[in-house]
Amino acid sequence: MEQHASDSSRTGRYVLAAIGALLLLYLVAAAMGWPQQATAHINAAGHAEHPAHAKPEPPPLGAVIPFGLLLGAIAILPLLAATHHWWESNRNRFLVAVSLGLVTLAYYGFIHREPVEQHFLGHHLVEPSQSGVNGAIVSTVLQNALLVEYIPFIVLLFALYTISGGIRISGDLPAHPLTNTAFLAIGGLLASFIGTTGAAMLLIRPLIETNSERKHVRHTLVFFIFIVCNCGGCLLPIGDPPLFLGYLEGVDFLWTLSLWKEWAFVNLALLAIYYGWDHFLAYPQEAKRDILADERTVRRLRFAGLWPNVPLLAGVVLAVAILDPSKPVPGTDWHAWLWLREIAQLTLVALSLGIGSAEVRRNNRFNYTAIVEVAALFLGIFICMQPALQILDVRGASLGIDTPAKFFWSTGGISAALDNAPTYLVFFKTAQALPAGEVNQAGVAVELLAAISLGAVFMGAMTYIGNGPNFMVKAIAEESGIKMPSFFGYIAYSAGVLLPVLIVMQFLFC
Repeated sequence: MEQHASDSSRTGRYVLAAIGALLLLYLVAAAMGWPQQATAHINAAGHAEHPAHAKPEPPPLGAVIPFGLLLGAIAILPLLAATHHWWESNRNRFLVAVSLGLVTLAYYGFIHREPVEQHFLGHHLVEPSQSGVNGAIVSTVLQNALLVEYIPFIVLLFALYTISGGIRISGDLPAHPLTNTAFLAIGGLLASFIGTTGAAMLLIRPLIETNSERKHVRHTLVFFIFIVCNCGGCLLPIGDPPLFLGYLEGVDFLWTLSLWKEWAFVNLALLAIYYGWDHFLAYPQEAKRDILADERTVRRLRFAGLWPNVPLLAGVVLAVAILDPSKPVPGTDWHAWLWLREIAQLTLVALSLGIGSAEVRRNNRFNYTAIVEVAALFLGIFICMQPALQILDVRGASLGIDTPAKFFWSTGGISAALDNAPTYLVFFKTAQALPAGEVNQAGVAVELLAAISLGAVFMGAMTYIGNGPNFMVKAIAEESGIKMPSFFGYIAYSAGVLLPVLIVMQFLFC
Protein backbone atom coordinates (compact mmCIF):
# COMPACT_ATOMS: atom_id res chain seq x y z
CA MET A 1 0.00 0.00 0.00
CA GLU A 2 2.83 2.40 0.93
CA GLN A 3 4.71 1.51 -2.27
CA HIS A 4 1.55 2.13 -4.32
CA ALA A 5 1.04 5.53 -2.65
CA SER A 6 4.68 6.45 -3.27
CA ASP A 7 4.47 5.50 -6.95
CA SER A 8 1.24 7.46 -7.40
CA SER A 9 2.72 10.53 -5.69
CA ARG A 10 5.83 10.37 -7.86
CA THR A 11 3.72 10.04 -11.00
CA GLY A 12 1.67 13.04 -9.87
CA ARG A 13 4.86 15.12 -9.68
CA TYR A 14 5.78 14.06 -13.21
CA VAL A 15 2.30 15.02 -14.42
CA LEU A 16 2.60 18.44 -12.78
CA ALA A 17 6.00 18.97 -14.39
CA ALA A 18 4.67 17.98 -17.80
CA ILE A 19 1.69 20.31 -17.51
CA GLY A 20 4.01 23.13 -16.43
CA ALA A 21 6.20 22.54 -19.48
CA LEU A 22 3.18 22.55 -21.81
CA LEU A 23 1.87 25.75 -20.24
CA LEU A 24 5.26 27.43 -20.73
CA LEU A 25 5.40 26.33 -24.36
CA TYR A 26 1.89 27.64 -24.95
CA LEU A 27 2.77 31.01 -23.43
CA VAL A 28 5.81 31.25 -25.71
CA ALA A 29 3.67 30.31 -28.72
CA ALA A 30 1.05 32.89 -27.72
CA ALA A 31 3.74 35.57 -27.36
CA MET A 32 4.72 34.81 -30.96
CA GLY A 33 1.08 34.93 -32.07
CA TRP A 34 0.81 31.35 -33.36
CA PRO A 35 -2.43 30.18 -31.67
CA GLN A 36 -4.07 33.52 -32.44
CA GLN A 37 -3.15 33.18 -36.12
CA ALA A 38 -4.44 29.61 -36.18
CA THR A 39 -7.80 30.68 -34.75
CA ALA A 40 -8.05 33.50 -37.30
CA HIS A 41 -7.31 30.97 -40.06
CA ILE A 42 -9.98 28.56 -38.77
CA ASN A 43 -12.65 31.22 -38.78
CA ALA A 44 -11.58 32.77 -42.09
CA ALA A 45 -11.78 29.31 -43.66
CA GLY A 46 -15.17 28.75 -42.05
CA HIS A 47 -16.66 31.91 -43.56
CA ALA A 48 -14.95 31.81 -46.95
CA GLU A 49 -16.74 30.70 -50.09
CA HIS A 50 -15.13 27.50 -51.33
CA PRO A 51 -15.49 26.21 -54.86
CA ALA A 52 -17.57 23.07 -55.06
CA HIS A 53 -15.61 19.91 -55.77
CA ALA A 54 -16.41 16.24 -55.96
CA LYS A 55 -15.59 14.16 -52.93
CA PRO A 56 -12.26 12.39 -53.36
CA GLU A 57 -12.29 8.65 -54.01
CA PRO A 58 -12.12 6.88 -50.62
CA PRO A 59 -9.75 4.06 -49.71
CA PRO A 60 -10.79 0.47 -50.52
CA LEU A 61 -12.47 -1.62 -47.84
CA GLY A 62 -9.20 -3.45 -47.22
CA ALA A 63 -7.79 -0.28 -45.65
CA VAL A 64 -10.20 -0.77 -42.74
CA ILE A 65 -8.60 -4.09 -41.75
CA PRO A 66 -6.23 -2.55 -39.13
CA PHE A 67 -9.21 -0.81 -37.53
CA GLY A 68 -11.12 -4.10 -37.34
CA LEU A 69 -8.09 -5.93 -35.98
CA LEU A 70 -7.58 -3.34 -33.23
CA LEU A 71 -11.20 -3.42 -32.13
CA GLY A 72 -11.13 -7.20 -32.29
CA ALA A 73 -8.02 -7.24 -30.08
CA ILE A 74 -9.77 -5.04 -27.52
CA ALA A 75 -12.75 -7.39 -27.50
CA ILE A 76 -11.05 -10.79 -27.61
CA LEU A 77 -7.56 -10.67 -26.10
CA PRO A 78 -8.79 -10.00 -22.52
CA LEU A 79 -10.97 -13.12 -22.77
CA LEU A 80 -8.33 -15.64 -23.90
CA ALA A 81 -6.35 -17.45 -21.24
CA ALA A 82 -3.19 -17.25 -23.38
CA THR A 83 -3.31 -13.46 -23.77
CA HIS A 84 -5.29 -12.28 -20.73
CA HIS A 85 -2.29 -11.35 -18.54
CA TRP A 86 -0.23 -10.11 -21.49
CA TRP A 87 -3.03 -7.72 -22.46
CA GLU A 88 -3.22 -6.29 -18.93
CA SER A 89 0.00 -4.37 -19.58
CA ASN A 90 -0.58 -0.87 -20.95
CA ARG A 91 2.76 -1.19 -22.71
CA ASN A 92 1.44 -4.14 -24.72
CA ARG A 93 -1.84 -2.38 -25.47
CA PHE A 94 0.14 0.61 -26.71
CA LEU A 95 2.35 -1.60 -28.91
CA VAL A 96 -0.68 -3.24 -30.55
CA ALA A 97 -2.48 0.08 -31.06
CA VAL A 98 0.57 1.90 -32.48
CA SER A 99 1.60 -1.04 -34.69
CA LEU A 100 -1.82 -1.16 -36.35
CA GLY A 101 -1.82 2.64 -36.59
CA LEU A 102 1.51 2.47 -38.42
CA VAL A 103 0.06 -0.09 -40.84
CA THR A 104 -2.73 2.39 -41.65
CA LEU A 105 -0.21 5.20 -42.15
CA ALA A 106 1.91 2.93 -44.36
CA TYR A 107 -1.13 2.40 -46.58
CA TYR A 108 -1.53 6.17 -46.97
CA GLY A 109 2.19 6.66 -47.47
CA PHE A 110 2.84 4.02 -50.11
CA ILE A 111 -0.46 2.88 -51.67
CA HIS A 112 -3.17 5.57 -51.52
CA ARG A 113 -3.10 7.75 -54.64
CA GLU A 114 -6.21 9.88 -54.18
CA PRO A 115 -6.62 13.32 -52.54
CA VAL A 116 -7.49 13.46 -48.83
CA GLU A 117 -9.54 16.22 -47.22
CA GLN A 118 -7.73 18.03 -44.40
CA HIS A 119 -9.87 19.23 -41.48
CA PHE A 120 -7.26 20.99 -39.34
CA LEU A 121 -7.32 24.81 -39.68
CA GLY A 122 -10.05 24.67 -42.31
CA HIS A 123 -11.13 22.20 -44.97
CA HIS A 124 -9.17 21.68 -48.17
CA LEU A 125 -7.96 18.84 -50.38
CA VAL A 126 -4.38 17.60 -50.15
CA GLU A 127 -3.09 15.97 -53.33
CA PRO A 128 -0.96 12.82 -53.24
CA SER A 129 2.60 12.65 -54.47
CA GLN A 130 2.94 11.41 -58.03
CA SER A 131 5.95 9.34 -57.05
CA GLY A 132 7.59 8.23 -53.85
CA VAL A 133 6.14 8.50 -50.37
CA ASN A 134 2.90 10.45 -49.82
CA GLY A 135 4.36 12.55 -47.01
CA ALA A 136 1.69 15.25 -47.31
CA ILE A 137 -1.12 12.66 -47.21
CA VAL A 138 0.33 10.94 -44.12
CA SER A 139 0.70 14.31 -42.41
CA THR A 140 -2.91 15.19 -43.25
CA VAL A 141 -4.25 11.90 -41.88
CA LEU A 142 -2.28 12.37 -38.66
CA GLN A 143 -3.54 15.94 -38.28
CA ASN A 144 -7.14 14.84 -38.80
CA ALA A 145 -6.79 11.98 -36.33
CA LEU A 146 -4.74 13.57 -33.59
CA LEU A 147 -5.02 17.35 -33.71
CA VAL A 148 -8.72 17.56 -34.58
CA GLU A 149 -10.07 14.58 -32.61
CA TYR A 150 -7.69 12.71 -30.30
CA ILE A 151 -6.05 15.50 -28.31
CA PRO A 152 -9.29 17.32 -27.32
CA PHE A 153 -10.91 13.95 -26.55
CA ILE A 154 -8.16 12.58 -24.31
CA VAL A 155 -7.51 15.90 -22.53
CA LEU A 156 -11.16 16.08 -21.47
CA LEU A 157 -11.18 12.50 -20.19
CA PHE A 158 -7.87 13.06 -18.39
CA ALA A 159 -9.16 16.23 -16.71
CA LEU A 160 -12.39 14.63 -15.49
CA TYR A 161 -10.59 11.47 -14.37
CA THR A 162 -7.82 13.22 -12.48
CA ILE A 163 -9.87 15.94 -10.80
CA SER A 164 -12.65 13.58 -9.70
CA GLY A 165 -9.96 11.27 -8.31
CA GLY A 166 -9.23 13.96 -5.73
CA ILE A 167 -12.72 13.71 -4.22
CA ARG A 168 -13.52 10.96 -1.71
CA ILE A 169 -16.86 9.84 -0.34
CA SER A 170 -16.49 7.34 2.50
CA GLY A 171 -18.95 5.73 4.86
CA ASP A 172 -21.10 2.67 5.42
CA LEU A 173 -24.85 3.22 5.33
CA PRO A 174 -27.40 0.44 5.91
CA ALA A 175 -27.48 -1.26 2.52
CA HIS A 176 -31.25 -1.15 2.09
CA PRO A 177 -32.69 -1.35 -1.44
CA LEU A 178 -33.71 2.31 -1.22
CA THR A 179 -30.16 3.32 -0.20
CA ASN A 180 -28.64 1.54 -3.18
CA THR A 181 -31.26 2.97 -5.50
CA ALA A 182 -30.38 6.46 -4.25
CA PHE A 183 -26.69 5.82 -5.01
CA LEU A 184 -27.58 4.80 -8.57
CA ALA A 185 -29.91 7.77 -9.06
CA ILE A 186 -27.32 10.28 -7.84
CA GLY A 187 -24.71 8.68 -10.09
CA GLY A 188 -27.06 8.88 -13.05
CA LEU A 189 -27.56 12.59 -12.41
CA LEU A 190 -23.87 13.32 -11.95
CA ALA A 191 -22.76 11.36 -15.03
CA SER A 192 -23.85 14.04 -17.50
CA PHE A 193 -22.11 16.82 -15.59
CA ILE A 194 -18.80 15.28 -14.47
CA GLY A 195 -18.66 12.49 -17.04
CA THR A 196 -19.44 8.81 -16.67
CA THR A 197 -15.81 8.20 -15.72
CA GLY A 198 -15.87 10.90 -13.04
CA ALA A 199 -19.21 9.78 -11.58
CA ALA A 200 -18.13 6.13 -11.54
CA MET A 201 -14.85 6.90 -9.79
CA LEU A 202 -16.61 9.09 -7.26
CA LEU A 203 -19.34 6.64 -6.22
CA ILE A 204 -18.14 3.09 -6.80
CA ARG A 205 -16.09 2.78 -3.60
CA PRO A 206 -18.70 4.21 -1.19
CA LEU A 207 -21.31 1.96 -2.81
CA ILE A 208 -19.07 -1.07 -2.26
CA GLU A 209 -18.34 -0.03 1.33
CA THR A 210 -22.05 0.38 2.03
CA ASN A 211 -22.75 -3.12 0.70
CA SER A 212 -19.71 -4.76 2.31
CA GLU A 213 -21.82 -6.80 4.77
CA ARG A 214 -24.19 -8.10 2.09
CA LYS A 215 -23.47 -11.17 -0.03
CA HIS A 216 -25.95 -10.67 -2.91
CA VAL A 217 -24.57 -7.51 -4.51
CA ARG A 218 -23.52 -8.53 -8.01
CA HIS A 219 -26.68 -7.14 -9.58
CA THR A 220 -26.06 -3.81 -7.83
CA LEU A 221 -22.71 -3.42 -9.60
CA VAL A 222 -24.25 -4.42 -12.93
CA PHE A 223 -26.95 -1.76 -12.61
CA PHE A 224 -24.24 0.71 -11.56
CA ILE A 225 -22.56 0.06 -14.92
CA PHE A 226 -25.88 0.41 -16.74
CA ILE A 227 -26.80 3.74 -15.16
CA VAL A 228 -23.71 5.54 -13.85
CA CYS A 229 -21.16 4.35 -16.43
CA ASN A 230 -23.44 4.76 -19.43
CA CYS A 231 -27.11 5.73 -19.51
CA GLY A 232 -26.81 8.68 -17.14
CA GLY A 233 -24.32 10.48 -19.37
CA CYS A 234 -26.32 11.70 -22.37
CA LEU A 235 -27.32 15.23 -21.34
CA LEU A 236 -24.03 17.06 -22.02
CA PRO A 237 -21.05 16.40 -24.32
CA ILE A 238 -18.77 15.89 -21.32
CA GLY A 239 -21.04 13.10 -20.09
CA ASP A 240 -19.89 10.37 -22.45
CA PRO A 241 -16.97 10.21 -24.92
CA PRO A 242 -19.05 9.76 -28.11
CA LEU A 243 -21.05 12.93 -27.42
CA PHE A 244 -17.85 14.92 -27.00
CA LEU A 245 -16.72 13.73 -30.43
CA GLY A 246 -20.02 15.08 -31.77
CA TYR A 247 -19.30 18.41 -30.09
CA LEU A 248 -15.88 18.49 -31.77
CA GLU A 249 -17.65 17.88 -35.09
CA GLY A 250 -19.83 20.98 -34.59
CA VAL A 251 -22.85 19.84 -32.55
CA ASP A 252 -23.99 22.62 -30.18
CA PHE A 253 -22.86 22.13 -26.58
CA LEU A 254 -26.38 22.27 -25.15
CA TRP A 255 -28.12 20.32 -27.93
CA THR A 256 -27.86 17.05 -26.00
CA LEU A 257 -30.16 18.48 -23.32
CA SER A 258 -32.95 17.89 -25.85
CA LEU A 259 -32.51 14.16 -25.12
CA TRP A 260 -33.84 14.58 -21.58
CA LYS A 261 -37.05 12.62 -22.20
CA GLU A 262 -35.18 9.54 -23.40
CA TRP A 263 -32.63 9.96 -20.61
CA ALA A 264 -35.37 10.20 -17.98
CA PHE A 265 -37.34 7.23 -19.36
CA VAL A 266 -34.39 4.83 -19.55
CA ASN A 267 -32.84 5.75 -16.22
CA LEU A 268 -36.13 5.81 -14.29
CA ALA A 269 -37.07 2.45 -15.80
CA LEU A 270 -33.71 0.95 -14.78
CA LEU A 271 -33.98 2.41 -11.27
CA ALA A 272 -37.49 0.96 -10.87
CA ILE A 273 -36.34 -2.47 -12.07
CA TYR A 274 -33.34 -2.37 -9.78
CA TYR A 275 -35.39 -1.42 -6.73
CA GLY A 276 -37.86 -4.24 -7.39
CA TRP A 277 -35.03 -6.73 -7.91
CA ASP A 278 -33.15 -5.71 -4.78
CA HIS A 279 -36.24 -5.33 -2.58
CA PHE A 280 -38.13 -8.49 -3.56
CA LEU A 281 -35.38 -10.87 -4.71
CA ALA A 282 -31.88 -10.04 -3.44
CA TYR A 283 -32.36 -8.46 -0.01
CA PRO A 284 -34.62 -11.26 1.33
CA GLN A 285 -31.88 -13.79 0.45
CA GLU A 286 -29.34 -12.17 2.78
CA ALA A 287 -28.57 -14.14 5.94
CA LYS A 288 -29.95 -12.65 9.15
CA ARG A 289 -26.45 -12.31 10.63
CA ASP A 290 -25.37 -10.27 7.58
CA ILE A 291 -28.42 -8.01 7.85
CA LEU A 292 -27.69 -7.48 11.56
CA ALA A 293 -24.04 -6.71 10.83
CA ASP A 294 -25.11 -4.26 8.13
CA GLU A 295 -27.51 -2.49 10.49
CA ARG A 296 -24.94 -2.29 13.30
CA THR A 297 -21.93 -1.27 11.19
CA VAL A 298 -22.98 2.22 10.23
CA ARG A 299 -20.72 5.15 9.44
CA ARG A 300 -22.22 8.29 8.09
CA LEU A 301 -21.03 9.52 4.72
CA ARG A 302 -18.02 11.79 4.83
CA PHE A 303 -16.88 13.98 1.97
CA ALA A 304 -13.27 14.97 1.45
CA GLY A 305 -11.58 16.88 -1.34
CA LEU A 306 -14.66 18.85 -2.37
CA TRP A 307 -12.45 21.91 -2.26
CA PRO A 308 -10.90 22.66 -4.67
CA ASN A 309 -12.07 19.84 -6.92
CA VAL A 310 -15.79 20.60 -7.28
CA PRO A 311 -15.12 24.17 -8.54
CA LEU A 312 -12.38 22.76 -10.78
CA LEU A 313 -14.81 20.26 -12.32
CA ALA A 314 -17.18 23.17 -12.98
CA GLY A 315 -14.26 24.96 -14.61
CA VAL A 316 -13.74 22.01 -16.97
CA VAL A 317 -17.40 22.22 -18.05
CA LEU A 318 -17.09 25.97 -18.68
CA ALA A 319 -13.83 25.57 -20.59
CA VAL A 320 -15.36 22.98 -22.91
CA ALA A 321 -18.52 25.03 -23.39
CA ILE A 322 -17.07 28.44 -24.15
CA LEU A 323 -13.47 28.02 -25.40
CA ASP A 324 -14.24 26.54 -28.81
CA PRO A 325 -11.96 28.33 -31.32
CA SER A 326 -14.54 27.99 -34.11
CA LYS A 327 -17.23 29.85 -32.15
CA PRO A 328 -17.18 33.25 -30.41
CA VAL A 329 -17.23 33.27 -26.62
CA PRO A 330 -20.89 33.89 -25.66
CA GLY A 331 -21.67 37.61 -25.44
CA THR A 332 -18.49 38.65 -27.28
CA ASP A 333 -16.94 38.64 -30.74
CA TRP A 334 -13.75 37.04 -29.42
CA HIS A 335 -12.73 33.52 -30.43
CA ALA A 336 -10.61 31.50 -28.02
CA TRP A 337 -7.12 30.83 -29.27
CA LEU A 338 -6.37 27.37 -30.63
CA TRP A 339 -5.61 24.88 -27.80
CA LEU A 340 -6.62 27.40 -25.11
CA ARG A 341 -9.49 25.06 -24.17
CA GLU A 342 -7.10 22.16 -23.60
CA ILE A 343 -4.52 24.32 -21.79
CA ALA A 344 -7.29 25.60 -19.48
CA GLN A 345 -8.34 22.05 -18.63
CA LEU A 346 -4.75 20.97 -17.95
CA THR A 347 -4.26 24.02 -15.74
CA LEU A 348 -7.30 22.96 -13.72
CA VAL A 349 -5.76 19.48 -13.38
CA ALA A 350 -2.51 21.06 -12.15
CA LEU A 351 -4.44 23.05 -9.54
CA SER A 352 -6.18 19.87 -8.37
CA LEU A 353 -2.88 18.03 -8.02
CA GLY A 354 -1.04 21.01 -6.56
CA ILE A 355 -3.44 22.32 -3.93
CA GLY A 356 -5.76 19.35 -3.47
CA SER A 357 -5.24 16.81 -0.71
CA ALA A 358 -2.65 14.13 -1.41
CA GLU A 359 -4.09 12.09 1.46
CA VAL A 360 -7.50 11.93 -0.24
CA ARG A 361 -5.90 10.53 -3.38
CA ARG A 362 -3.97 7.96 -1.33
CA ASN A 363 -7.17 6.88 0.43
CA ASN A 364 -8.86 6.59 -2.98
CA ARG A 365 -5.91 4.50 -4.18
CA PHE A 366 -5.83 6.86 -7.12
CA ASN A 367 -3.51 6.05 -10.02
CA TYR A 368 -3.28 6.78 -13.73
CA THR A 369 -3.46 3.20 -15.01
CA ALA A 370 -7.02 3.37 -16.37
CA ILE A 371 -6.58 6.69 -18.21
CA VAL A 372 -3.25 5.52 -19.65
CA GLU A 373 -5.05 2.43 -20.99
CA VAL A 374 -7.66 4.62 -22.69
CA ALA A 375 -4.99 6.96 -24.08
CA ALA A 376 -2.91 4.08 -25.47
CA LEU A 377 -5.79 2.29 -27.16
CA PHE A 378 -7.49 5.37 -28.57
CA LEU A 379 -4.27 6.67 -30.09
CA GLY A 380 -4.39 3.67 -32.41
CA ILE A 381 -8.16 3.77 -32.80
CA PHE A 382 -8.26 7.38 -33.99
CA ILE A 383 -5.58 6.70 -36.61
CA CYS A 384 -6.92 3.34 -37.78
CA MET A 385 -10.50 4.59 -38.21
CA GLN A 386 -9.55 7.30 -40.73
CA PRO A 387 -10.14 5.04 -43.79
CA ALA A 388 -13.55 4.00 -42.40
CA LEU A 389 -14.53 7.64 -41.89
CA GLN A 390 -13.51 8.54 -45.44
CA ILE A 391 -15.40 5.58 -46.92
CA LEU A 392 -18.56 6.46 -45.00
CA ASP A 393 -18.27 10.13 -45.94
CA VAL A 394 -18.48 9.16 -49.61
CA ARG A 395 -20.50 5.91 -49.55
CA GLY A 396 -22.63 6.44 -46.45
CA ALA A 397 -25.74 7.51 -48.32
CA SER A 398 -25.81 4.19 -50.21
CA LEU A 399 -25.75 1.89 -47.15
CA GLY A 400 -29.52 1.91 -46.67
CA ILE A 401 -29.24 3.20 -43.09
CA ASP A 402 -31.58 6.14 -43.46
CA THR A 403 -34.13 6.16 -40.61
CA PRO A 404 -33.77 6.95 -36.90
CA ALA A 405 -34.57 3.35 -35.95
CA LYS A 406 -31.90 1.98 -38.31
CA PHE A 407 -29.31 4.44 -36.99
CA PHE A 408 -30.21 3.67 -33.37
CA TRP A 409 -29.81 -0.09 -33.70
CA SER A 410 -26.81 0.05 -36.04
CA THR A 411 -24.92 2.48 -33.83
CA GLY A 412 -25.99 0.71 -30.65
CA GLY A 413 -25.26 -2.79 -31.87
CA ILE A 414 -21.72 -1.98 -32.95
CA SER A 415 -21.15 0.13 -29.82
CA ALA A 416 -22.04 -2.90 -27.72
CA ALA A 417 -19.75 -5.21 -29.67
CA LEU A 418 -16.80 -2.82 -29.91
CA ASP A 419 -16.53 0.66 -28.39
CA ASN A 420 -19.08 3.46 -28.50
CA ALA A 421 -16.81 6.47 -29.19
CA PRO A 422 -15.41 5.47 -32.61
CA THR A 423 -18.73 3.84 -33.50
CA TYR A 424 -20.54 7.15 -32.89
CA LEU A 425 -18.13 8.97 -35.20
CA VAL A 426 -18.51 6.38 -37.96
CA PHE A 427 -22.32 6.69 -38.00
CA PHE A 428 -22.15 10.46 -37.52
CA LYS A 429 -20.22 10.62 -40.80
CA THR A 430 -22.71 8.24 -42.39
CA ALA A 431 -25.60 10.52 -41.41
CA GLN A 432 -23.68 13.57 -42.63
CA ALA A 433 -23.66 12.04 -46.10
CA LEU A 434 -27.49 12.04 -46.14
CA PRO A 435 -29.67 15.10 -46.86
CA ALA A 436 -30.07 16.93 -43.55
CA GLY A 437 -32.96 19.29 -44.31
CA GLU A 438 -33.48 22.58 -42.53
CA VAL A 439 -33.40 21.26 -38.93
CA ASN A 440 -29.95 19.83 -38.39
CA GLN A 441 -26.86 19.87 -36.21
CA ALA A 442 -23.44 19.94 -37.91
CA GLY A 443 -25.05 18.85 -41.17
CA VAL A 444 -26.92 15.91 -39.62
CA ALA A 445 -30.71 15.75 -39.36
CA VAL A 446 -31.58 16.12 -35.67
CA GLU A 447 -33.73 12.99 -35.55
CA LEU A 448 -30.83 10.94 -36.94
CA LEU A 449 -28.32 12.58 -34.60
CA ALA A 450 -30.58 11.81 -31.63
CA ALA A 451 -30.78 8.16 -32.68
CA ILE A 452 -26.99 7.92 -33.10
CA SER A 453 -26.34 9.61 -29.75
CA LEU A 454 -28.81 7.44 -27.85
CA GLY A 455 -27.61 4.25 -29.49
CA ALA A 456 -23.96 4.95 -28.69
CA VAL A 457 -24.53 6.08 -25.08
CA PHE A 458 -27.20 3.62 -23.97
CA MET A 459 -25.96 0.51 -25.76
CA GLY A 460 -22.40 1.08 -24.66
CA ALA A 461 -23.75 -0.55 -21.49
CA MET A 462 -24.58 -3.82 -23.25
CA THR A 463 -21.10 -5.32 -22.77
CA TYR A 464 -18.01 -4.69 -20.65
CA ILE A 465 -16.16 -3.37 -23.72
CA GLY A 466 -18.86 -0.95 -24.86
CA ASN A 467 -17.53 1.96 -22.79
CA GLY A 468 -14.29 2.61 -20.89
CA PRO A 469 -15.74 2.94 -17.33
CA ASN A 470 -17.42 -0.49 -17.58
CA PHE A 471 -14.17 -2.41 -17.17
CA MET A 472 -12.90 0.07 -14.57
CA VAL A 473 -15.87 -0.66 -12.31
CA LYS A 474 -15.54 -4.40 -12.88
CA ALA A 475 -11.86 -4.27 -11.86
CA ILE A 476 -12.52 -2.18 -8.73
CA ALA A 477 -15.37 -4.49 -7.67
CA GLU A 478 -13.23 -7.61 -8.11
CA GLU A 479 -10.37 -5.99 -6.17
CA SER A 480 -12.90 -5.59 -3.34
CA GLY A 481 -13.80 -9.29 -3.39
CA ILE A 482 -17.05 -9.08 -5.38
CA LYS A 483 -17.33 -11.83 -7.98
CA MET A 484 -18.58 -10.06 -11.10
CA PRO A 485 -20.33 -11.81 -13.99
CA SER A 486 -18.18 -13.19 -16.79
CA PHE A 487 -18.17 -11.43 -20.16
CA PHE A 488 -21.13 -13.46 -21.40
CA GLY A 489 -22.75 -13.54 -17.96
CA TYR A 490 -22.86 -9.75 -18.05
CA ILE A 491 -24.47 -9.88 -21.49
CA ALA A 492 -27.19 -12.08 -20.00
CA TYR A 493 -28.00 -9.26 -17.56
CA SER A 494 -27.97 -6.57 -20.25
CA ALA A 495 -29.99 -8.64 -22.71
CA GLY A 496 -32.57 -9.51 -20.07
CA VAL A 497 -32.89 -6.09 -18.43
CA LEU A 498 -31.42 -3.25 -20.49
CA LEU A 499 -32.38 -4.42 -23.97
CA PRO A 500 -36.16 -4.58 -23.32
CA VAL A 501 -36.02 -1.06 -21.83
CA LEU A 502 -34.22 0.20 -24.95
CA ILE A 503 -36.72 -1.52 -27.26
CA VAL A 504 -39.57 0.31 -25.54
CA MET A 505 -37.60 3.59 -25.57
CA GLN A 506 -36.88 3.28 -29.30
CA PHE A 507 -40.53 2.52 -30.03
CA LEU A 508 -41.66 5.59 -28.04
CA PHE A 509 -39.05 8.15 -29.05
CA CYS A 510 -37.04 7.19 -32.16
